[in-house]
Amino acid sequence: MNNHVAALMEDVTAKNPAEPEFHQAVKEVAESLVSVLDRHPEYRSARILERMIEPERVVMFRVPWVDDQGSVHVNRGFRIEMNSAIGPYKGGLRFHPSVNLGILKFLAFEQVFKNSLTTLPMGGGKGGSDFNPKGRSDQEVMRFCQSFMTELQRHIGPNTDVPAGDIGVGGREIGYLFGQYKRVVNEFTGVLTGKGIHWGGSLIRPEATGYGVVYFAKEMLATRGDSLKGKKCLVSGSGNVAQYAVEKLIELGAKAITLSDSSGYIHDPDGIDAEKLAFVMDLKNKRRGRIREYAEKFPASTFTETDLSKDHNPLWSHPADCAFPCATQNEINAKDAATMLANKVFVVSEGANMPTSAEGVERFVAAKILYGPGKAANAGGVAVSGLEMAQNSMRYSWHREEVDQRLQVIMADIHSACLEAAERFDAPGNYVDGANIAGFMKVADSMLDQGIV
Repeated sequence: MNNHVAALMEDVTAKNPAEPEFHQAVKEVAESLVSVLDRHPEYRSARILERMIEPERVVMFRVPWVDDQGSVHVNRGFRIEMNSAIGPYKGGLRFHPSVNLGILKFLAFEQVFKNSLTTLPMGGGKGGSDFNPKGRSDQEVMRFCQSFMTELQRHIGPNTDVPAGDIGVGGREIGYLFGQYKRVVNEFTGVLTGKGIHWGGSLIRPEATGYGVVYFAKEMLATRGDSLKGKKCLVSGSGNVAQYAVEKLIELGAKAITLSDSSGYIHDPDGIDAEKLAFVMDLKNKRRGRIREYAEKFPASTFTETDLSKDHNPLWSHPADCAFPCATQNEINAKDAATMLANKVFVVSEGANMPTSAEGVERFVAAKILYGPGKAANAGGVAVSGLEMAQNSMRYSWHREEVDQRLQVIMADIHSACLEAAERFDAPGNYVDGANIAGFMKVADSMLDQGIV
């Protein structure tokens, strides 16, 4: 590793102990930027990367709330405002027991590059809480969201910081959060994205990340004169991103054969068709059930429980052409990556944020498969969030076809930017380096223009 990167990582680990996901995200970016920093000493002398690594602001607060039995609970809330060089902070809120400062810093750091790649004027941020909405009633979720927003509203605004949803934060939670913001601030404004279509939301926003990750795979395949038609696909997760990735795969003639949740995964060798997908959407979005019910409903499929003691995820052991990890960070390790390559997977397009471990990424890159890292491949969600912000500013809504067309153009532009940056800095075909370099340079040049702030 370059000496500068080694010294940088030593400093990052010392300043941010017990935050392995953040260290992993920073290291990946730093290693991609070695040639950039060599060719542009002005970035190094202004300590641009070091300033990007340090959040502009970290907000942490308590969130007290009362359950249906009258018992008081206290959770912890966060907002990481990472970088605002190219626009207001933009990034999701995650409600999940695993949420902590390190995970949110990694997500916020990734968001800076992802938002830069979209070509839209958005900085990077992330937030959330260790609250778990699973198993909670609508009234309990509402009371939690109202308490969370009562504090968060001090730090956000349509020209300052515009949160969205993430894991555990869907349309229900966004509605409760927006309602409390409107009540406290006394403004109806575009302070959140992912809103309901009747009160400021954008068509295609729920579908955007899932559609975008498939559009990115489509662009990668086109470089080899290929398409998704007839491809067998592994998909992890069963939430919003996975659902709409499967929907778009069906539309483009591919066959998704897996889905998962925290209890395990289903494998359907016949493929998940429109009828089966409708069942999954009802199961996960309305009944909030577990994916094992899919195998009960469709007996040709099998359900396998998650075994956390295993050193691999069996979902990734099925032969396929393409993989769309849409669940969570580090769900593909080095062993999984090796198994996938042995099984002839040659396209990986990441719907989740950093779902592949550093060692897994090394294997994919070394094998020269079509590997689209999350900061590029899953940028469709935040891209349409940016389009929602534009529509809110205009007090106007675009038609579904127009938003979808804009999304396809943005994903194609992101793909081109990654390829061009990789080529320019001697890493042809390397989407990891290309995404990091293209995302970095736009923010870096903006930071240089704005001085030491």
